[in-house]
Amino acid sequence: MEQIIEKARKNPLRIVFPEAEDERILKAVSPLREKRIAYPVLLADEDKIISRAKQLGVDLKGVEIVNPNHDPNKDEYVELLYRRLVKKGITREQAEERILGSLSYYAGAMVRTGRAAGAVSGATHPSSDTIRAALYTIGPQEGIETISSFFVMKLPDCPYADRGYLVYADCGVVVDPTSEQLAEITICTAKSAIQLLGLTPRVALLSFSTYGSVVHPLVDKVKKAAEIARQRCPDILIDGELQVDAALVPEVAQRKCPASPVKGKANVLIFPNLNAGNIAYKLTQRLAGASAYGPVLQGLRYPYNDLSRGCSVEDVIGVTAITAVQAQQGENR
Repeated sequence: MEQIIEKARKNPLRIVFPEAEDERILKAVSPLREKRIAYPVLLADEDKIISRAKQLGVDLKGVEIVNPNHDPNKDEYVELLYRRLVKKGITREQAEERILGSLSYYAGAMVRTGRAAGAVSGATHPSSDTIRAALYTIGPQEGIETISSFFVMKLPDCPYADRGYLVYADCGVVVDPTSEQLAEITICTAKSAIQLLGLTPRVALLSFSTYGSVVHPLVDKVKKAAEIARQRCPDILIDGELQVDAALVPEVAQRKCPASPVKGKANVLIFPNLNAGNIAYKLTQRLAGASAYGPVLQGLRYPYNDLSRGCSVEDVIGVTAITAVQAQQGENR
């Protein structure tokens, strides 16, 4: 995370927070600003947020506050949402209600129009609210059909982590991906590992089977996804289906799958469905003491990232740094 923070500091950008009154968001603002990781923008009523900050002992000097009710750009955001959802039957009045009633949409509209480089939400809202707002305001990248997410898992003392990190996907968005969706998740996550962490990705698509040790349609789905991903990105090291010990432990890999190109040294783990991914990241976080940064959304036109409702101040800072680095890479828009 220090590496990501240093990347963010080289060109700090405006990151908007729609959940400005949350204690963890407010406590993260000072270090974000003071360390020049990002320029935080808080969506809130000025008087209320200043009063809240005083209660928490947070200094908001130099922090930008945007009051949506008084923002001259509000009508432009309403029109943007209306145009994007008119085919779904939304009226302008309903678009305005949604923009002002759920500031997650307001934040997304700011990002889509370039008035913020990225957004971070989810501390007080379910992931589905954040993802829906991001999709309806920002939309997917060209050529991407599946919006997904990943977690950066920080495990400094783990012998199986690459320089102290593993990347988990998808742990927050796609409930039961098809083989094609799983392949797209695999490719996007491998590229995210390169861009954010500078890793050379060694990707394992996980299953309860290794190289056909179990015959089952769920295994076939993972195997097919690995084949599709390899065909589309032959330069990325991708293997599967693998049990998690065969993916992470070289001695086990030597016994179970000696021909595996990953050789038990995977640093990107792709889970077969949301049940497995969500359970795995929370177990790793709680039992192994890992820091979990995310879910970081991938496949969007511009960065809009989700926080876990159980996030800490450190998590907010980490996800903001990730968002800033993502935004740097797509800054010329």
